[in-house]
Amino acid sequence: MLIDWFTVGAQVINFLILVWLLKHFLYRPILDAIDAREKKIAKSLADADAKEAAAQEERDDFQHKNEAFEQQRAALLSEVTEEAKAERQRLLDEARQAADALSAKRQETLRNDAHDLNQAISRRAQQEVFAIARKALTDLAAVSLEERLAEVFTRRLREMDDPSKQGLGEALKTASGPVRVRSAFDLPAAQRTAIQNALNETFSSDIPVRFETAPELISGIELAANGHKVAWSIADYLASLEKGVAELMKEKDKSQAEAKPETKNP
Repeated sequence: MLIDWFTVGAQVINFLILVWLLKHFLYRPILDAIDAREKKIAKSLADADAKEAAAQEERDDFQHKNEAFEQQRAALLSEVTEEAKAERQRLLDEARQAADALSAKRQETLRNDAHDLNQAISRRAQQEVFAIARKALTDLAAVSLEERLAEVFTRRLREMDDPSKQGLGEALKTASGPVRVRSAFDLPAAQRTAIQNALNETFSSDIPVRFETAPELISGIELAANGHKVAWSIADYLASLEKGVAELMKEKDKSQAEAKPETKNP
C-alpha cells in the first residue's frame, strides 16, 4: 500500500492548526474563567471571615450588655420587692376596710375572665377544625379526584348563566395572553382536551389555554383571564364556611355584650 505523503502532511498541518486554535480560543478562556472563579471564591471566603469576626464582636458586645442588664435587673428586682411588700401591707389594710367591695369586684373579674377564656377556646377550636379539614382534604386529594373535578368544571363552563358568560367572554376578548387554567395536580391530556373543547364551544372560538399546576389549591380548578376568574374547589367551600362561622361568633359576642347587665363600681 502506497502512502500519500501530501495527505499525511496536510493532516499534520490541520492537526497543528486545530491545537493552536484550541489553545487560544478554548483552553485560554477556560483557564481565565477558572482563575476568576478562584478569585471570587477567595473573596467570598474573606468576606465570610470578616462577617464572622463582626458577628463574634457583636456577640461579645451583646453578652456584656446582657450581664449589665442582669445586674440592673437584680437591683431593680430587689427594690421592687421591697416596694411590693410595703404596698401589700397598705393594700391589706385597705382590704380590711372594704372587703365586701373587693369581693364583688373580684367576682366580676372572674366572670369576665371566664367569658374571655371561653371565647378564646371557641375561636381556637374553630381554627383547628378548619386547619384539620384542609389538611385532611389535601392528604386525600389524588389525580383521580382531580379528573372528576375537571368533569364538574367543564359542566360549570357549559352551564354558566348569561351574565357570567358575557363577563368571561369580554375578559377573553381583551386578554393579552392565553387563558390560565390551574389545578393542584397535572391534568391528563383527556381532561385538558375536555376543558379546551368546553371553552371553544361555549364561546364559539378557539381559546388559547395554558395549563398550570398549583399545589396550594385544595381539590379544585381555577380559570383566570384578564382579572376575571371562574373557580370550583373544596377550598372555596371551606373558606365560605369559615367566614360564616366567624360571623356567627361575632354576632354571639355582640349579643352577649348587649345582654350583660351594667355593673356599678362600689
